[in-house]
Amino acid sequence: MAGRQAKILSDAQLDQMLEWCSNSRYPLRNRVVVLLSVKAGLRAMEIAKVLRRHVTDPAGAASDVLDLEDAICKKGSGRTVPMHPLLRESIAELLAARPGGPNVPLILSERALREDPNEPGTGCIQPMEPKSIGYLFFRMYRDLGFSGCSSHSGRRTFITRAARNITKAGGSLRDVQQLAGHAQLTTTQRYIEGSNEAKRAVVALI
Repeated sequence: MAGRQAKILSDAQLDQMLEWCSNSRYPLRNRVVVLLSVKAGLRAMEIAKVLRRHVTDPAGAASDVLDLEDAICKKGSGRTVPMHPLLRESIAELLAARPGGPNVPLILSERALREDPNEPGTGCIQPMEPKSIGYLFFRMYRDLGFSGCSSHSGRRTFITRAARNITKAGGSLRDVQQLAGHAQLTTTQRYIEGSNEAKRAVVALI
């Protein structure tokens, strides 16, 4: 997180991003990529490594949690993240559109998506690479004119919003730290964007 931090995203910007996805070549996949970042706080490298078993229940349906194993997370920071309803709905659509086994990557590469898995000699299950996910965000922000945003903006947005709302849910920053998969609370605190409105409100109460 050294240097300039990625900007956080507003609700209006997220709506524009999802609209951009709907007009892209692979709308379902790209929508899930965006929501895994903004609504679950995943890093690009984690999005690339998510398998179907990490997002499904024993019956193979979209689960109500993301069960992230240590092996797919930075520094072995495996964690369980409750599934946002919008993300769960989008994952269910993605699973239905392209069936696959529990060990198939959730986010497939363009080559894999171009192939018909029912055709002989096909069946590529190559995941989308982290650098390709980063480039997807780059193109999206460029097209939408969002300056200062990067593939980290979604994760930073998730952590900031969680921190601002966690006390309302009866939790603490420790819960946000666990959702983010950080070993140290100080790391989580560096991700959180300050709020001028909150500062004005609290000073008025002093």
